[in-house]
Amino acid sequence: MNVESGVKSLGELGLTARGGRDVAVTGLAVDSREVRDGFLFAALPGTRVHGGEFIQYALRQGAAAILTDAEGAAIARDVLDASDAALIIAADPRQALAYTAALWFGRQPETMVAVTGTNGKTSVASFTRMIWQELGLRAVNLGTTGVEGDWFAPLKHTTPEPITLHRALADAAAAGVDHAAMEASSHGLEQRRLDGVQLRAAGFTNFSQDHLDYHASFEDYFAAKAGLFARVLPEEGAAVINMDDARGVDMAAIAKARGQDLITVGRDEGVDLCLMAQRFDATGQDVRLRHRGAVRQVRLNLIGGFQAENVLIAAGLVMACGEDADAIFEVLPRLVTVRGRMHLAATRENGATVFVDYAHTPDAVSTALQALRPHVMGRLVAIVGAGGDRDAGKRPLMGQAAHDHADLVIVSDDNPRSEEPAAIRAEVMAGAPGALEVGDRAEAILRGVDALGPGDALLICGKGHETGQIVGDTVYPFDDAEQASVAVAALDGGVP
Repeated sequence: MNVESGVKSLGELGLTARGGRDVAVTGLAVDSREVRDGFLFAALPGTRVHGGEFIQYALRQGAAAILTDAEGAAIARDVLDASDAALIIAADPRQALAYTAALWFGRQPETMVAVTGTNGKTSVASFTRMIWQELGLRAVNLGTTGVEGDWFAPLKHTTPEPITLHRALADAAAAGVDHAAMEASSHGLEQRRLDGVQLRAAGFTNFSQDHLDYHASFEDYFAAKAGLFARVLPEEGAAVINMDDARGVDMAAIAKARGQDLITVGRDEGVDLCLMAQRFDATGQDVRLRHRGAVRQVRLNLIGGFQAENVLIAAGLVMACGEDADAIFEVLPRLVTVRGRMHLAATRENGATVFVDYAHTPDAVSTALQALRPHVMGRLVAIVGAGGDRDAGKRPLMGQAAHDHADLVIVSDDNPRSEEPAAIRAEVMAGAPGALEVGDRAEAILRGVDALGPGDALLICGKGHETGQIVGDTVYPFDDAEQASVAVAALDGGVP
């Protein structure tokens, strides 16, 4: 189902063109190759090339209006002067496009929430959607794994650009979805992709090193994430903050300053949703919780202590949107593992287990291994790597995190992209003295599985739900969970 249709004027889209012109628009595009007659083309500033360079092509394709900033207008001044296309110059064209896309598509699920943080976004968004569904509501989550739930669609980015995002939201709403939880990446927040989304609540998981290849500094990275509470979530919205994280206090202060309702989560006695105790076993954990003075014990069929924090943030988001707390706690035992997040991929005949996790930051690797340890009676084996063309500073820290918390570390290729795989592995190995280096990821998984004795566990870090490995410009089919099953079958004589 695609709800995009019709014609709207610039005025209806909240835009004012140079000279006060108000032309009819038949569609929106951020890629000049997708422009058709009557479209509005958004020429946005980019990290490498300004979209103003492509205005000439959009005009040839029949664009009726151009949205850009002063720099984009200057780049294309000659072709714009020779064109009858309406020109809209905005100080922040990305934000203008976000609001324009929201008005163009005109519809989104009635109850929207978003979650940001370095790690845990996918799990929190997915758990939020699952809770809503268990309560009988039609819901989806949007992010790294696409759109999932009562309506499905693929997405190329964790937080898509506004046209793709609002098309998906409108299509979901047209399909009867009235609740949606989305991931808010730092890139998406800084580029104003969420600014047209009408949020009821927003959550914060944690903050640690990542994406310093894009953000100028650690504080710039934090500021981008803080934009969810400082700018996107309205003053009448609710903020659900993990106070166990060192930056939780800062996020809570931003929410309080805006007058937002605050729901705090963590292990401290003073929080609204308190994780009092956890008891781990081979298939999950029992957790003791306190909410508004009432103590409860709940079963979570989820591996990893940090998953309890993610569940509480999800529960807080659902509460913030008006659902009954008792009903929420009652359905928590029915939550299931999110694909590629502490996902039990295979079990050997000797009882050893293989888990796949998306951990691709030093903090995530450390957290995942420490969280898995209480569930494992024997040794803990870890496969770790790092992506190419990404923050290189975290590579030795990735190796160190695995070295500090696993009994055996295997360093292998992740998505090397345009970089030399051996050079990336060497940087990871620098933080993991004594680690085994196995470049071929399938072989690394086979060797990791082969090393497992009774009671041992293997954690394959980095790619999680991904079904491809990027080498150069080519994406080769590769699924960590599938490879784990193949390795177990090969070594135990079964059929994968």
